[in-house]
Amino acid sequence: MVEGVGGRGVPGAVGHSIVSVTSVRVLVLRPDPSDPPARLGEWLSSAGAELDVVQPDRQEVPELSGYHALVCLGGRVHAEDVIAHPWLVDVRARLLTAVGQGLPTFAVGLGAQVLAAATGGRVEANPDGPQAGPTLVAKRDAAAEDELFEDLVLMPLVVRAHRDSVTRLPPGATLLAASPGCQHQAFRVGTAAWGVQFHIETTPEMVRDWFDADQELAAAAPARAHSAAALAEAHEEIEATWKPIVTRFVRIAARRAGLEPREPGPRRLPLV
Repeated sequence: MVEGVGGRGVPGAVGHSIVSVTSVRVLVLRPDPSDPPARLGEWLSSAGAELDVVQPDRQEVPELSGYHALVCLGGRVHAEDVIAHPWLVDVRARLLTAVGQGLPTFAVGLGAQVLAAATGGRVEANPDGPQAGPTLVAKRDAAAEDELFEDLVLMPLVVRAHRDSVTRLPPGATLLAASPGCQHQAFRVGTAAWGVQFHIETTPEMVRDWFDADQELAAAAPARAHSAAALAEAHEEIEATWKPIVTRFVRIAARRAGLEPREPGPRRLPLV
């Protein structure tokens, strides 16, 4: 549920493609002002993606035609509370469509919870209560054969900020990472839809803002998570670990869309 409270960040600006002449078009759903694309947006753009950021609680959610990938960020609502938050219906529909089409999808926090709920999983209050602050998660065996996670380090650093979690994976989903107190930290649904309960998009300023706005969440974080120096150090490590994964995500989308340029063949002299 709570995936970000009162954050500051800069959505990734459109950058020049390093993947192909035609940019990889990514629809980014931002359910909550507190959780912008921030560094995730920057990494996507630097890898050759053109971002279309939409706030589903305020704007119409476009169909997926014309997009090469989908990203869904975090928010403060419960993933299955479509009565209080009817815009969740469109978010669920786009995620379900993406899974069915094999459209590369990366869902973070609330986005991962909605992905799980839309495809047959269950989202409930985290059994051990709120979790917050930087932490290590453990890569599971299946991740070694996953197209996106195969090169991920065994114990990557991430940021936690949630009260709810996925307590049952969708049928056929593959578990990719876990941690004490949250058994489903990362998973894949279908061939190319990845959900991560944790956050990699944050900045130190965003995390401090989340804590300032939510004292219960702040209290769940270890003391070190409140240190500016420690947060800065943690985010340096997160960038070193996760930026290459995000770059790979863009390349997966480019390859599936047929946008990656072919390697040039050997030059041939004309026949005489």
